[in-house]
Amino acid sequence: MSTSSSPVGLHRVLEPTGDAITLPQAARRLDARPQLWPDEVRIAVETLNLDAASYRQLAEKHTTDGRVDGAAVRAEVLDIVESRGKMQNPVTGSGGMLIGTVDDVGPESTLGLAVGDRVATLVSLSLTPLAVTDGLERWDGLSEQVPAAGHAILFGRSIAATLPDDLDAHLALMVMDVCGAPALVERVVGEYAARGVSPTVAVLGGAGKSGSLSLAAARAAGARRTIGV
Repeated sequence: MSTSSSPVGLHRVLEPTGDAITLPQAARRLDARPQLWPDEVRIAVETLNLDAASYRQLAEKHTTDGRVDGAAVRAEVLDIVESRGKMQNPVTGSGGMLIGTVDDVGPESTLGLAVGDRVATLVSLSLTPLAVTDGLERWDGLSEQVPAAGHAILFGRSIAATLPDDLDAHLALMVMDVCGAPALVERVVGEYAARGVSPTVAVLGGAGKSGSLSLAAARAAGARRTIGV
């Protein structure tokens, strides 16, 4: 596509439009066509990683007598992607992230990616144009990690990281999905430690992925005591 694009993806917003237009995360529907604007990158999707809050809400909605109806969860995820052009749970407002392989790179992209790179997106699925082409046929609907085929679009100012060689791809996906929280904890606790103060750190939701990694980061950065709630 040759028309001008927005580095934050405004050109991909289909609803709302005009004076009411919003950024992609707040939009009701995105344009997930595979054709690229000059500064975009297209990813061939391998796995979606639904965020914990989103998957929990979907699973609880489709649970009867203690059993999750995986087929119903799968059908709802498909409906969300097809109707909205992105994976954003309408109840929680959250999305997740994905791993895949760079399929095409626009000539004006500044993301530093090349065709063939295997990457994890570090921007939420709630703002990433996404199309699924396999009906999620390999997913049983019973876990947060979703084998999928399709494509996703990264904008000029999206973020993606090349997957490390020393971590299993699915483990890397889980870690990168929550990497922001422990990084922030490490920085804040480290600032206290540099002044000779060893703080006590309490984490609400300490049993989850983000919480447990944040507790580990706090301890490594010099926290005197860590508390998981």
